[in-house]
Amino acid sequence: MKIATIMAALSGSLLLVAAPVHAQHTPEGSEITIPAPPEGMGQIVFFRSGSMMGMAMGCQVNEGEGEPDEAKVSSLGNGKYFILQTTPGAHEFWVRNENTDGITLLVEPDETQFVRCRIKMGIMSGRPDMAPSDGATFAEASDGLNLVDDDDMHAPGVMRAAALGVTPED
Repeated sequence: MKIATIMAALSGSLLLVAAPVHAQHTPEGSEITIPAPPEGMGQIVFFRSGSMMGMAMGCQVNEGEGEPDEAKVSSLGNGKYFILQTTPGAHEFWVRNENTDGITLLVEPDETQFVRCRIKMGIMSGRPDMAPSDGATFAEASDGLNLVDDDDMHAPGVMRAAALGVTPED
């Protein structure tokens, strides 16, 4: 059992802050430019490094409660990223496959946070794992990352390729 799960069970709730960065443009050493969030808003960069483990599986990021079709923000395929611009406050995100993993982030105005999704080994299929990250880890992975395709971005606030000035690749 994860420490975060144990702590959440003991305290009733868990609030994680994923290495906030204010008015960030490009993490040092990154191949990808991250624009600053709109004034008064925050943003979260979700990414999944390319790896052999679970490479054919997606890491579908959902927000809030509800069924995956209703709560879907976007899916992170192997070697993909997306940026979600959102209102300040607490936001709950979750992923589910063989099991469910979640993270609650406190988003502050004008900051950028990073969340990494990985697929770990499971019994029947891979287990998704979401964890707070930082700009340095994103920069290390950025050489192999591509933006999620526009047609797989479902939530308001997910930045599309045209807004970022990039061309998504498969």
